[in-house]
Amino acid sequence: MRKLKKIMFWIISIYAVILLTLYLFQEKILFQPEILPVDYVYQFDQPFKEVFLKTNDGSLLNGLHFTNKNTKGVILYFHGNRGSLKRWGEIASYFALKQYDIVIMDYRSYGKSTGKITEQILYDDAQLFYNYVLDKYPKQRIIIYGRSLGTGIATKVASENNPAALVLETPYFNMKDVSESWLPYVPTGILLKYKIPSNEFIQKVKCNITIYHGTADKVVPLASGKRLYESISIPNKKMITIPKGSHNNLIQFEEYQSTIETTLSN
Repeated sequence: MRKLKKIMFWIISIYAVILLTLYLFQEKILFQPEILPVDYVYQFDQPFKEVFLKTNDGSLLNGLHFTNKNTKGVILYFHGNRGSLKRWGEIASYFALKQYDIVIMDYRSYGKSTGKITEQILYDDAQLFYNYVLDKYPKQRIIIYGRSLGTGIATKVASENNPAALVLETPYFNMKDVSESWLPYVPTGILLKYKIPSNEFIQKVKCNITIYHGTADKVVPLASGKRLYESISIPNKKMITIPKGSHNNLIQFEEYQSTIETTLSN
């Protein structure tokens, strides 16, 4: 009996350490920024300008604004949790080749952006960039695009504004849902500081909604994206499932390439 109690003590102790570690270091797990020097020079094939927006608390948010002479509209792009505009600018410029202007921001502590992240600050900063876009384009020409982590932020912005469309690539129902898929035996709902309830935000979205998700996604399971899609009450929704697509390669598949232009133009 004494031996059993000792074993149970160590199991409980190790489990408690795991929970404490996850709670204390969840930001480092969720946000994986690449920091760039202020004098870093971006280089892309498509015409662009670099922008800095100042927040109410004095932080500076770095962004890129790709432009076309005969633009079809503008895409406000919210990127995933890893890297910086050095990487994401290259990914977003794919849409510039399709004659869309692109505005993409780096979250606080990413790239050249300064300041500390909180969940509310993510939303506030995203709205700041929406306002920047709205100042230059009519709302009926604005498409909000979110990828991975950015899908929750994109959905929040779409829920509080009136863009032409919302496109979500590898989205999640909410952060609790996706974290439970990573850690099924951990009470993530209690530990999470970042809830990002996409399922709640999306109920207030009135524009066209399109979801792209791969069947082989190991980061955000297809089930989470499907659950989000099924929660949408408006009829103007569409989900494009890509067989064998994983989390970071949907753009390589014919199912994505053959539908993205129609998705953006509807």
